[in-house]
Amino acid sequence: MAIKGVLFDFSGTLFRIESVTSWLRAALDRTGISVGEDAFARYARELAAAGALPGGSAPEAVPDDLADLWWTRDQDSRRHRAAYVGLARRVELPDPRLYDALYERHKAPCAWRPYPDAAEVLGELRRLGTGVAVVSNIGWDPRPVFRAHGLDGFVDAYVLSYRHGVQKPDERLFRAGCKALGQEPGNVLMVGDDRHADGGAARLGCAVHFVDHLPVEERPGGLRPVVGLVAG
Repeated sequence: MAIKGVLFDFSGTLFRIESVTSWLRAALDRTGISVGEDAFARYARELAAAGALPGGSAPEAVPDDLADLWWTRDQDSRRHRAAYVGLARRVELPDPRLYDALYERHKAPCAWRPYPDAAEVLGELRRLGTGVAVVSNIGWDPRPVFRAHGLDGFVDAYVLSYRHGVQKPDERLFRAGCKALGQEPGNVLMVGDDRHADGGAARLGCAVHFVDHLPVEERPGGLRPVVGLVAG
């Protein structure tokens, strides 16, 4: 099989969201709210346990009243916001403005960091003439993140779940990615960090390669094997 196109997941694959403490600090700064060190540590710990940071850790437990939203959160932007703001509201923060500030913060380009080898790998794929699409379960448009970090020029298409009304592992999202690149699934490689969601591409006939969802500092070269799979 000749790989002529690569589909990349966004969060945990090409980019990583900031830490919970950085996220909370930014929201506090944005709203002008001050809290003591002990309270800050407690809020950060409780928000992490609630799974309130999109792209961060999953909830330790999903409340029954949010279960439907949680499992379908990436199907449209309204559900995405409601799910994550709902999880954040499980934590009693000192000012109600913080819940919206936290949600808005996670969409900011400065809240994301590309993995160290992302530009290198995407640039090499461009040199090889390999089409690249981002296929993401997400409730908002990540293109400003790619532009801010200088990676948008390496991406030919974005296939975003909230715009299609379906989310991975639904085959329709992967099919849309293949179509956007003008390739048959058998000539396409899906690269992601979620074996359930991203692994759905295999049912369509795509090859699949997994990377580990790790902090940026702990995964300096996880994307590099993709070039070898393409250049093969």
